[in-house]
Amino acid sequence: MGGRRAAGRALRSWSASVPRPVARVSTSIEIAVPPRAVWDVIMDPRRYGDWVTIHRKVGKLDDGPLREGFEVEQTLALAGAPFKVRWRLAVHDPPHHAIWEGRGPARSTARIEDTLTAAGAGTRFDYLNDFKAPGGPLGAMAGRVLVSGISEREANRSLRRLKQLLEEGS
Repeated sequence: MGGRRAAGRALRSWSASVPRPVARVSTSIEIAVPPRAVWDVIMDPRRYGDWVTIHRKVGKLDDGPLREGFEVEQTLALAGAPFKVRWRLAVHDPPHHAIWEGRGPARSTARIEDTLTAAGAGTRFDYLNDFKAPGGPLGAMAGRVLVSGISEREANRSLRRLKQLLEEGS
């Protein structure tokens, strides 16, 4: 009996140390406005609907200015399926760098990193999203294969929409 328990502990310990596969979306765009103008839009949860294509609504939102630890609840939709994510601002270095950590349904997680750098008279916006789909290895594989393709298309659409919004002065 003790051997069976030890084997179970060893298996759980090993499986906990194996990282769950992560789907990654990485894209960038150059926008012909200064970094502060880009920052002010991308960091305002009330403006997500102006440019984030999968955004549906903002729910609970912390009071006060953005700061590390700031939280916002967002409803998103991928492939027509709505879901909520609770975001926490982990890194806040205006107007250059932010990291949002999110928790979604069924223990899914996401980490979005936004990096803005001056590029001539404008800004280069580098966007990185690492996410772990629910459902163990099978869910992670589906996330990499199915969801990351949709997510990459939507991320690029969102950045193009942001570029248009900012360069047209809206």
